[in-house]
Amino acid sequence: MAYKEILIVEDLHCGYIPSLDVLNGVSIRVTDKNIVSIIGPNGAGKSTLLKAIFGLLKAGSGKIYFQEKDVTNHKPIERLKMGLMYIPQGRCNFPKMSVHENLEMAAYIRTDSKIQEDITEVYRRFPILKERKKQKAGLLSGGEQQMMEIGMSLMLKPKLIMLDEPSLGLEPKKIQLVFQMIKELNEGGSTIIVVEQNVRKALEFSHYSFVLALGKNRFEGTPSQVLGNPEIRTLYLGG
Repeated sequence: MAYKEILIVEDLHCGYIPSLDVLNGVSIRVTDKNIVSIIGPNGAGKSTLLKAIFGLLKAGSGKIYFQEKDVTNHKPIERLKMGLMYIPQGRCNFPKMSVHENLEMAAYIRTDSKIQEDITEVYRRFPILKERKKQKAGLLSGGEQQMMEIGMSLMLKPKLIMLDEPSLGLEPKKIQLVFQMIKELNEGGSTIIVVEQNVRKALEFSHYSFVLALGKNRFEGTPSQVLGNPEIRTLYLGG
């Protein structure tokens, strides 16, 4: 089956300070139902790209299309309602509220009657969250919080989930668990974009990858093509 491109970013320029761009003409195309990784050294513009796609940073120039609609000037809440989800690096929950309350809060823009039904589905996907549902989110382990935040994103039934450094601060076993969750979400029909410093792990689970350097596209291809490029392997994978 041929899948359409769910996200297109064309020649994007933007940054945090006027007249000083972090992204200098970045372009990516993401096919529906794929896992796409964005890799590159620190300062390459990876996180900036996700923030721009979600609308947290205003594009100086260039275009962003989501599900064939120009969303370049849409506000984040508008993109969220369209099915675009962004999970930033670090923790992004309500630490003094319970797991269950966090899941309810994640559905704050919904007005339908199936919220509790969908929370039950999150618990089915992540049984540990059901065990911890009355526990304060801030007391969960890093891996459990990452699980909960992915579960929170599912409450809005996103078409595309963007994850920024999902393995940040996790021990190796938890990193494997998080990437396995990403794989299962993808197998369930979700399109995923992952920004990740653990390059080999990101490539292991990706269908396609974009390599950024100094705010520009450096290389793109399948994981085997990235790993097979001597220059990219030497610069970003240690040879």
